[in-house]
Amino acid sequence: MIKHLRVSKKSVTFGAENLKPEKMIDVKETLKKSEERMEMAAMFLEEELNRIRAGRANVAILDGVRVESYGSKVPLNQVATISTPDARTIAIKPWDRKEIRNIEKAIMDSDVGITPENNGEVIRLGIPQPTEERRRDLVKQCGKIAEKAKVEVRNVRADIKDKLKKAIKDGLSEDNEKDAEQELQKIHDKYIKKLDELIEAKNKEIMTV
Repeated sequence: MIKHLRVSKKSVTFGAENLKPEKMIDVKETLKKSEERMEMAAMFLEEELNRIRAGRANVAILDGVRVESYGSKVPLNQVATISTPDARTIAIKPWDRKEIRNIEKAIMDSDVGITPENNGEVIRLGIPQPTEERRRDLVKQCGKIAEKAKVEVRNVRADIKDKLKKAIKDGLSEDNEKDAEQELQKIHDKYIKKLDELIEAKNKEIMTV
């Protein structure tokens, strides 16, 4: 008599759940994300450079100032109108005159480094002219910040390049990988150029008397 062998369904799956193919990389979407990350680096540099006082009135130096208002700390531009009546002056007009003392204190407690002039209605900040030595120090400071942004752009390129290389194992053709890598390099070069232009403009602003 021939005995029938019983084979369980589990015994014939041979780990089928582990044989599912990896999801193919979306090259277009991957390159788009790389550009978004590089754009963030450019935005970081632009914001940091705006905060550096270079002898000309720039309201961005007040971005970090928080004012005590009705029990909470809020950004200065939420309690006052900020303007630059001339190239060497920043004017701050409170929406509520009762807040003027709090605004004055907030500026003095911040790292802005300028003593406010308060006439009871408007606070004025006179932007001092930096010395030649101070200008050169600011240029060096800007250079260090720019290098951080460039490192981030290069890191994004390296990260995406690595993902593209690994995608070949998952089915991406070598020709498509090379094309994607060339496009990635173009995006990288575009943002390095953008960073260079930002720092060049800031350095010119700093060194212009």
